[in-house]
Amino acid sequence: MSSLSLTFFTIASPRVSASFPHLKFSSSISPRSSSSLSFRSGARRSSCPCLLHYSFKVQAMAKVVQDMKSAEKNIVSASSAGDDDDDKKEVNHSRTFLDALTEQELLSGIGKEVEAGRLPSNLAAGMEELYHNYKNAVFQSGNPRADEIVLSNMAVAFDRVLLDMEDPFQFSPYHKSMREPFDYYMFGQNYIRPLIDFRNSYIGNVSLFCEMEEKLKQGHNIVLISNHQTEADPAVIALLLESTNSHIAESLTYIAGDRVLTDPLCKPFSMGRNLICVYSKKHMLDVPELIDMKKKANTRSLKEMALLLRGGSQVVWIAPSGGRDRPDPVTEEWYPAPFDSSSVDNMRRLAEHSGTPGHIYPLALLCYGIMPPPPRVEKEIGERRVVTFCGVGLSVAPAIDFSDITAASENPEEQAKEAYTQALYNSVTEQYNVLKSAIHDKQGLEVSTPRVSLSQPWA
Repeated sequence: MSSLSLTFFTIASPRVSASFPHLKFSSSISPRSSSSLSFRSGARRSSCPCLLHYSFKVQAMAKVVQDMKSAEKNIVSASSAGDDDDDKKEVNHSRTFLDALTEQELLSGIGKEVEAGRLPSNLAAGMEELYHNYKNAVFQSGNPRADEIVLSNMAVAFDRVLLDMEDPFQFSPYHKSMREPFDYYMFGQNYIRPLIDFRNSYIGNVSLFCEMEEKLKQGHNIVLISNHQTEADPAVIALLLESTNSHIAESLTYIAGDRVLTDPLCKPFSMGRNLICVYSKKHMLDVPELIDMKKKANTRSLKEMALLLRGGSQVVWIAPSGGRDRPDPVTEEWYPAPFDSSSVDNMRRLAEHSGTPGHIYPLALLCYGIMPPPPRVEKEIGERRVVTFCGVGLSVAPAIDFSDITAASENPEEQAKEAYTQALYNSVTEQYNVLKSAIHDKQGLEVSTPRVSLSQPWA
C-alpha cells in the first residue's frame, strides 16, 4: 500500500555476503554516465512546502486535488504526443475509478471490475477495506476538505492498481522512479501527506541533511543506515524533507524487498521510488525451489548497486534489520529492530570499493502509527492495512567512520564489524527515543539534546 511497503533487507546469500572478490566487473561494463547521476541543484520542489502544515491552505489543497484530477489528462497528452505503446495501453484501460464522482460510485466500481474479471475478489476486498481505513484516518485530521481528498486520492490509487492488474509492471534490479507520463512519485507523496500530523512531527539535526547535500554536490556517496517501520517510510522521509532538502527527498534510492514489488496494493507506490530490488533473507526459504533463483537475482542487484555507487553523488537508504520494526509481544513497546552485521558490512564494503568518497550516517524513523505492520512476519502476500493520522519523526546523526571503530578493536576482522554495527544501532536507538518523547509523550522541542536537535522546518 502506501508508498511502498519498503520491506528493505539484507542482501542475503553466500554470494553476496562477506567479501567481494567474486564481483568482478568486465571491462565492458562501465560506471553509469555522470550525466544520469549528477546532482540536480535545481531539483523539483513541492509547489507549496508549507502545505505540510496540519491545516492545508485552500490554494495548496486545490493544487493537490488538481494533481490527482489531471493525472488522466497527463497520460492522454503524453500518449498522443509520441508512439509509446505503453502509454497507449494506459489510455485504453478501464476508466471505472477515474470516472467516479462519489464514494458510492467508487466502491461500486470495485464490484464492477470483479464482475468484468479484471480484479480478483480477494484484492477487491482489500481495496474496499483500505478505502474505509484511509477515509477514517484522513477525517481524523479534521481537514475541512477531507472528503474530497479521500475520494481523489483513492480513485487514483485504485486506478493504478487496476492498470497494473491489466498490464503488470515488472521491476528491474535497479528501478528508477517513474515520473512520466504519470508521476508516481507525487502520487505517493499526495497520498501519504494527509495522514501526517505535521503539528506533532519533528526532524532531528536537519543541518546534517544540508551537510549531506553538500557532499553529494562534491560527488560523494551517502549511505543511510536506518530502522524501518512502515510501507509509507519513503513518503514520510520525503515529506519531512521536501521543504528543506528536496534533492535528497526525490533522489533517495531504497534497498527494497521483493514483497513491495509483488503486492498489488504496494506496486504503484513502489513505482514512484528509486529502488535496488532484492529478495528478503526472511523470505528466502519460503519456496525451496526458488532459493537459487533468488540468490542469483540478489547478486545481480548487488552489481547494480556497485555500478550506481561508482558513478558517485548517490544517497542510499537501507534497513539492515531485514524488515519492519515490530512491538515487543509482552510490553507492546516499539523500538528499532536489531541490525544484521553482515548487511551493514556489505553496504560498507560497497561504499568503500566504489572509488568515490562515501559516508555512512545512522538514521532513525518513528512513524509506525501511520501504517503498522502485522504483528508477525507473514509468508502470504496481501496483508491487512490499518491506517491512522498521527505525528511522525525523522532524525540523523553524524556519519560514523569504520576506521575509528577498527582502531579500537583488537581483532578488526571479527570484532570491528560487530562493533561498527552496534555503534550505528545505538545511535539510531538514541535518536528514536528522543523522537518518541517528543511525539508520543507530547514533549515536543523541549526534549532536544546536545546530540539530537529537533525542529519543524515546515512550521
